[in-house]
Amino acid sequence: MCLGELGWTGSGPPCSLPIFELLNHKTNHMTTTFNDATTQEIDQLMEKSWEAFLAYRTLPLRARAEFMRAIALELEEIRGKVVPVAMEETQLPEGRLQGELNRTIFQLNNYAAAAEHGDWLEARIDTAKPDREPAPKPDLRKMLVPLGPVIVFGASNFPFAYSTAGGDTACAFAAGCPVVIKAHPAHAQTSEIVASAVFAAARKTGMPEGIFAHVHGASFETGKALVMHPRTKAVGFTGSLAGGKALFDMANQRKEPIPVFAEMGSINPVFLLPEKVKQDAEQVARQYAASITQGVGQFCTNPGLIFGLDNEDLDRFSRSLVQALQEVAPAKMLHPGIAKAYAQKRAAALQQPEVQTETLANGTETTEGLPTLASATATAFLNNPVLHQEVFGPYSLLIRCKTMEQMYEAALKTEGQLTCTLMATEGDLQTYPEIFLQAQQICGRVIFNGVPTGVEVCLSMQHGGPYPATTDSRFTSVGADGIKRFARPLCFQGFPDALLPPELQNQNPLGIWRTVDDVLTQAPL
Repeated sequence: MCLGELGWTGSGPPCSLPIFELLNHKTNHMTTTFNDATTQEIDQLMEKSWEAFLAYRTLPLRARAEFMRAIALELEEIRGKVVPVAMEETQLPEGRLQGELNRTIFQLNNYAAAAEHGDWLEARIDTAKPDREPAPKPDLRKMLVPLGPVIVFGASNFPFAYSTAGGDTACAFAAGCPVVIKAHPAHAQTSEIVASAVFAAARKTGMPEGIFAHVHGASFETGKALVMHPRTKAVGFTGSLAGGKALFDMANQRKEPIPVFAEMGSINPVFLLPEKVKQDAEQVARQYAASITQGVGQFCTNPGLIFGLDNEDLDRFSRSLVQALQEVAPAKMLHPGIAKAYAQKRAAALQQPEVQTETLANGTETTEGLPTLASATATAFLNNPVLHQEVFGPYSLLIRCKTMEQMYEAALKTEGQLTCTLMATEGDLQTYPEIFLQAQQICGRVIFNGVPTGVEVCLSMQHGGPYPATTDSRFTSVGADGIKRFARPLCFQGFPDALLPPELQNQNPLGIWRTVDDVLTQAPL
């Protein structure tokens, strides 16, 4: 497939090398060939993207919202076509993909409403005080404005919600930024079909040419060319620590460094506190067996690390968890690359000193997607960095602590995470407040008596955390606050009202909430 077939109208070679092929999992044969974008093609599309940015940033918020809602409608139209293709490419079941497509459509509509509502703009007005002594105060007005073209890397484990028309794309469009998607090679055909829906929506709503571009690239060089291009102003990425860190480093080596908002995985520690385990060991174990194996463990919020106090109650929990995991049949993973990485990382973890395998449920070590529980002492965890690493798949490591003081010590040594979970009674948290405080320090979302899998799309969600979970813990990749990633503050000083953006004009023609002289209001000045 060539760029010309994706809506590309620039000059340059119609196709390019190198190429890569997709595996049809039903036939186990390579079926579709895609071409990596050349440097020349990337240069041309980035220039088009910049031209589109200059026009798109001036459109009213309503126009952005209409474009995003149109994408949602187009996705609904292609549902019957794209879901079967995604099933073949990813091996995900129809129910999971239908649900993920529903989530993607919801995100577009939700972020469209947020874009139109305007709260994310953080409009601030401090009116002039010309008679102030000893010096007059100027009129100052500030709001968030779009950064420019955004590169979004499709995620391997979410072909809809974190890929072509997913959350990063929706946030960028809401912020006023064009988007260039690099399709993930594992589901390139799915990305093609979704991209066609975005192109159709752009045409129907009269968006400027270049508002969206879609490229393929299995090679490292394609991603590098996109990140390093001078017209690129931000990057959105969901994937591995190695991949996200590489993009972050590249972006900071540019003449003009740019932000990379990378979500790079997490082991999402769970702290089992004593009173809760004594009361509900079996129930909690079954709850966590379902969470560990959900989607064959292929979620960034998979609970990969469980801390508990080494006693008879923890033994009951462990036995119940083993039994529940053994009831879960192994399943195919998203693609061979993920399956291979899971097998290798699981084997590396299980081969570490003082690590014991609690269960390899219903299979052998070579079984794909095999649910696995291992255990180790807190001393081993404290002394071995390998045990801190994510094993992406249906795997969890139970850390047995001699004392609560040792559990706290282990919590202090735990790196940045997307989530931390406290399975506890209120009495537990009153008795061990230091565990609660440390959990807050190392994550973006702290959970009380729940599971980390399942990320609600709403304004209060924080899906991000301290490094190495993400590259910037101040932002979220889920919920309308994610729009702010692709915008920057700009202050207007002393401008006549007619020359100000509508968001900052005296009459507040958009009717948005603004902070005027330190008071939050919708009223005109």
